[in-house]
Amino acid sequence: MVRTQIYLTESQRDELAAIAEAEGKKQSQLIREAIDQLIGQAGSSRRESVLREAAGIWKNRTDLPDFKKMRQEWDRN
Repeated sequence: MVRTQIYLTESQRDELAAIAEAEGKKQSQLIREAIDQLIGQAGSSRRESVLREAAGIWKNRTDLPDFKKMRQEWDRN
């Protein structure tokens, strides 16, 4: 692990301490869990964004073969 220093407001520190005590965990563990959750959410959002941007990019291409016709030929065999 890498040691990192962060600044919290007094309110954040107090709430974090209360949660840590209630859950029987260290504050650092709660911070790591929160960061992991944020990274997971951000990763999902980035993937969805990329997929949305890519949707339909070949829609108006005229230089591609007729895929429906090709598929029909494959299905006959």
